Amino acid sequence: MEHGQQYWESTWREYIFSHKPGLKAYGVRALLRIASWPYGWTMQIRNWLYDHRWFPIHAAAVPVVSVGNLSMGGTGKTPCIEYIARYYRQRDIRVTILSRGYGSQGARNDEALVLEENLPDVPHLQNADRVAAAECAVQELDSQLLLLDDGFQHRRLYRDLDIVLIDATRPPTEDALFPRGTLREPLSALSRADHLILTRTDQASPMIMDNLGRTLARRFPRLPVAQAIHQPKSLICGDEVVPPQALEQRTIAAFCGLGQPQAFRRTLEQLGARLLDFRTYPDHHPYTRADVEGLHRWAAATPPGTWIVTTRKDWVKLRLDNLGGRSLWTLTVTWVLSEGVDAFHSALDGVAELILEGSTPDTISEEICGLDTPISRPVAAYRDDPQNSARQGCNPST
Repeated sequence: MEHGQQYWESTWREYIFSHKPGLKAYGVRALLRIASWPYGWTMQIRNWLYDHRWFPIHAAAVPVVSVGNLSMGGTGKTPCIEYIARYYRQRDIRVTILSRGYGSQGARNDEALVLEENLPDVPHLQNADRVAAAECAVQELDSQLLLLDDGFQHRRLYRDLDIVLIDATRPPTEDALFPRGTLREPLSALSRADHLILTRTDQASPMIMDNLGRTLARRFPRLPVAQAIHQPKSLICGDEVVPPQALEQRTIAAFCGLGQPQAFRRTLEQLGARLLDFRTYPDHHPYTRADVEGLHRWAAATPPGTWIVTTRKDWVKLRLDNLGGRSLWTLTVTWVLSEGVDAFHSALDGVAELILEGSTPDTISEEICGLDTPISRPVAAYRDDPQNSARQGCNPST
């Protein structure tokens, strides 16, 4: 089943990202375009129902900061979440991360494992019901602030700051709605955002950055826009740590399971690595024994002295120091704001002030939303069932 899903996802991406010629490719893309119409209408209706409070929005007892995107992953949310969590922890604010746990298959997914390593003092609750998880974080973990991972489309939970990430190497102006493209929502959805961050701007061409900047300034003149890069930090193999510059002129083979695998490839090439082969898997791919055996054979076929390189998100699911007799190195990155730092920090500080002032969700919702219909608080009925602690996301991953 996993291999079938991997096949269909890779085939879908091949059709939507490539410009394959031929009548068959044209027909498939046309069918995907037609299928995107009812999807788009469904999203419009859903948002209308939330906007007019036909669908309830629940307010947590503490401020919520959401980090999300318009596309189906690959924008760099995990390092952004880490950056924001560190920012608040440095101010002694108790933070809990809430996520759906996509790809977790009953355990912690790769994002949670990475964040656990990098943020040992920040609990992480994975639960498809983020409203219930928010209730748990406040009542059982005494959280002062909730960080909602991949929350832009999760409108059930009210947020005090809505941050949206856009990968500058694949802007929404050059993408399409699912299933013709990777967009969950069209560019117009940015009207709901409070802050926009363009990621991987160092990998985007000046022309793309200029066109994207003009479009955003014209359509969303009041939306603050920051820019960020994913800066290589180190290479790790067991207890050995070397600078990423060690890849210069180094013969390597690499693999990853990311939403934007080409971004990882471009990073390796920018570091000057000589890339022999590059293997990709679907985003959040759960490596099976067969996958690992295949990677051992693949690595063993490379010339002696070849380094095998992967991402930290992939390594945490493997936890190996070598593959096929070759050293397995993980490239770590750090998220760096290159433009708009002051405005972004000011937005984060505005949420921190809500904690100090003790503002309630009700007064916040009336002030920001300007609606007569109140935003409801999360229901607490699930607390009556003692078995619901783990099921509702009350078992933190850290």
